[in-house]
Amino acid sequence: MTGIEFKTSPSRTGVIIKGVNDQYADGKMAKVYKAFIGDENARTENYKRFLIDLLRKKGCKRILDVACGTGIDSIMLLEEGFDVVSTDGSDKMLKYAYEQRWERRREPAFENWIIREANWLEVYDTVEDLVGDGFDAVICFGSSFAHLLDSYGDQREQKQAIRNFEKCLKRGGLLLIDHRNYEKLIKGQAPKKCVFYDANYITNITTSVLSVMGKPALIIRDYIVLSDETSDKTNGVKKYKSETPSTTELRLMFHPHMVNDFINMLKEIFGEKSSFHTLGDFKNLGEIEDPTFYIHIVEKQ
Repeated sequence: MTGIEFKTSPSRTGVIIKGVNDQYADGKMAKVYKAFIGDENARTENYKRFLIDLLRKKGCKRILDVACGTGIDSIMLLEEGFDVVSTDGSDKMLKYAYEQRWERRREPAFENWIIREANWLEVYDTVEDLVGDGFDAVICFGSSFAHLLDSYGDQREQKQAIRNFEKCLKRGGLLLIDHRNYEKLIKGQAPKKCVFYDANYITNITTSVLSVMGKPALIIRDYIVLSDETSDKTNGVKKYKSETPSTTELRLMFHPHMVNDFINMLKEIFGEKSSFHTLGDFKNLGEIEDPTFYIHIVEKQ
């Protein structure tokens, strides 16, 4: 296997693992997702205000959430008065979104909430009957897009997915998409906090990097998460309902997007006449050094 290097931090025997279409297929992530990422009330205030204020400033009303997971962001937007169509490629995650819609079905926003299973390579076909003149915004948050692995080595599927997002947008519509600062992760500088959500129940993360011909090709992150049923947090202090709280081990894989390459990919698909702006942790890039996340905002022309 000449040219392939696999390193982990902290030290661990490396195993090369093929990517899968649905990394949440075993249902483990869906089961502990509330503990992993928090509910809609645990979303960090700067993220919530950033998203809602931007959508309102741009006059956005109809939103397509293409990485809705259990529905956390979609619910937040529904509660703020937006019309939301939600899709995700994992039926295990969507199960929880369907449950929320059913439990709140008497509220008009939730009665009209459309949820469909769709992966990004097929999402336009799945929602084509709903596109009409185009959505005001397509959102893809939570570093979800990086779960689409580069099976061919030329990012053809990533480009196809973004073309599908572009087709769903009206002229003047926004694509909001994020990814981690993978340059930072590759250097072993894993962040201790997340700007998007409350990660208090994640007790350990091990980051591994697979390189091909000296170039990082895959990031593997192993998480140990406290079960939401066995712990709680009061006044900012974690408490456990059992002396031996249960944990769940998760392994997620990411394509290590480099920020400049990602911007160039967006420009290739949307065209130079569109407007492009990239933030680091919700701030202009010149205002922050080594952000944890990059947030790309594209206005389609």
